[in-house]
Amino acid sequence: MQSISRAFAVLRALAVGPQGVTDVADHVGLPKSTVARLLTSLEAVDAVVQDDAGGDYRLGQGLIDIIGAAGADRSLLAAARPHLHSLVNQVGETAGVSVRADRTVYYLDQVEPESEVQVRSWTGEYCPMHLVPSGLVYLAHLGTAALDEYMRAGLEATTANSMVDADALKTRLSQVANAGYVWVYEEFAIGINSVAAPVLNEEGAVVAALHVHGPAYRFPDPNSTHDIGLLLIEAASNLAEHLAGRAPLPV
Repeated sequence: MQSISRAFAVLRALAVGPQGVTDVADHVGLPKSTVARLLTSLEAVDAVVQDDAGGDYRLGQGLIDIIGAAGADRSLLAAARPHLHSLVNQVGETAGVSVRADRTVYYLDQVEPESEVQVRSWTGEYCPMHLVPSGLVYLAHLGTAALDEYMRAGLEATTANSMVDADALKTRLSQVANAGYVWVYEEFAIGINSVAAPVLNEEGAVVAALHVHGPAYRFPDPNSTHDIGLLLIEAASNLAEHLAGRAPLPV
């Protein structure tokens, strides 16, 4: 029982975001050696994953699958999974779902294609909203006051392509709202391009975002950017219909 309680405490700590062994130990109030053993055991059953040796741990796919299977009718993870698989099959790149977390978007889940060249997993990561397409579709649906508050807090840059001019960003967000999707070209991470569309509830508020991302050298085909954007809009609309109880999950 003590081991289960401690393992659950570790998982709760990682639910906040990726952390190293020392940070988790501080968070749960356990010796670092104990936490290291727990993380090793949890990693063995895919409840947590460590992307790089000595790096941070995050929640693993095994745990995410269990969460998604619980209450499938109401679970965003379970509802989104079939749509992510469909996008991967159609586009041939990684597809994911994210939600807003204050000034960031939190990547809940992703599905990868069968490809020799993979991009890193962003599941469990937080990214500034103005630097990724999933965040931009949230910002495009904010009211004026909320958007101005976001801008006043500062717009950080992570690459030379990051858009950090407030006026230019506002113009872009108007275009995003009209188009229904948005592309980002190496604005958050060099070598990664991505596109996203919002999942809207019946009141027109964004409840999640679907995205597709891939290596910049191959994604996207310049001739298919609009078509891929329309695929994202369709997938997001279908997911919204399911979440509202008006449509079944795709097979």
